[in-house]
Amino acid sequence: MSKIYYSETHEYVKVDGNIGLIGISDYAQHALGNVVYVDMPEVGDDIEAGEDFGAVESVKAASDLIAPVSGAVVEINEHLIDNPRLINEDALSNWIIKVELTAPDELDSLMDEAGYAEFVSNQ
Repeated sequence: MSKIYYSETHEYVKVDGNIGLIGISDYAQHALGNVVYVDMPEVGDDIEAGEDFGAVESVKAASDLIAPVSGAVVEINEHLIDNPRLINEDALSNWIIKVELTAPDELDSLMDEAGYAEFVSNQ
């Protein structure tokens, strides 16, 4: 069973074992508006928690993607290359990258769904 964690920069990581699916939250996709482009790392790249690993561009703005956890990129969501608007349709189902976690204890610094809901209600 997977568990979802959120960062203060509005990325999520959906964790199942030592694999994490990383994307942007529903709150973030609403704030951005219509997503027109997603810049993703390459498979095999390493990402570090707190560092940017790509960007999401919308008709309104561009936003860096900040890694909520560290890991090795094992897959990118290739559907987003031709159809980045999938993020607007369902941000939680349309993850951006899949990583193998290298420091699972980093999850302790992230928010659970209830904590994130409270966090965005104060934005």
